[in-house]
Amino acid sequence: MEKEIREFTLSIGVDDVGFANAFDYNSPKSYEITKFLPDAKSIIVLAFKVLSSCESPSLSIALNGYLDLEQFARNASYRVARFLENKFRAKVANIPWTAPFEIHNDRRAIADFSHRHAAVAAGLGSFGRHNLVIHPQFGTRVNFVSIITNLDLHPSPRSNEDFCIHCNLCVENCPGKALDIEGKTDLMKCMPHSLPYGVRTEIMFWNQLFGASTEEKKKMLMSEEYQRIRESHHLGNQYQCFNCMKSCPVGQ
Repeated sequence: MEKEIREFTLSIGVDDVGFANAFDYNSPKSYEITKFLPDAKSIIVLAFKVLSSCESPSLSIALNGYLDLEQFARNASYRVARFLENKFRAKVANIPWTAPFEIHNDRRAIADFSHRHAAVAAGLGSFGRHNLVIHPQFGTRVNFVSIITNLDLHPSPRSNEDFCIHCNLCVENCPGKALDIEGKTDLMKCMPHSLPYGVRTEIMFWNQLFGASTEEKKKMLMSEEYQRIRESHHLGNQYQCFNCMKSCPVGQ
């Protein structure tokens, strides 16, 4: 069964795939895996190599590279999920890498599900100093999506190798100093740089707008900041800092 799933997955353009026992997945801050599928037994993790266009000096080209990858990954994971249901009568919970996700005041900036921890459990790499997963072939330049299923699949061998070369370039090149504490990404320092037009910026914008004069409101609504906030609404999350990935020499 694992061979059939792997062959189908790679045939539609996915770059790598790994299998994990559902209870080998250990993400201490995310939800229990049974929240997504009560009779979960396995996780299938799909790996997608990031195209070089995502490191373009042009921000619009880099952003479009990631938007294209997200669309392709969603399509691929959905096709694999349909294959599992049609071929093996499986139950599945298809977990995309971005929104929508649950938002609670006591779980701010914590994902429902950690693809990073699932990828490590599925033998697709190990954590680096930047807290991203380093794939043995693609290095840091890789994204993951996951499919939880009730199929009892044989887990892929987990790697005990440390693929990080501990050069510290990710730490030195982080504009928010969000990686200064090893093993932790300080999201409150990261997000103003990685998501400069996210919800925090929007709340601040509207608070300022409500107290502004009529002329100031006109200027604010014609400003570049407001246009970027609007654009992020239409296109989804727009990460604008990839320094931790771009500075990593592993897999270049």
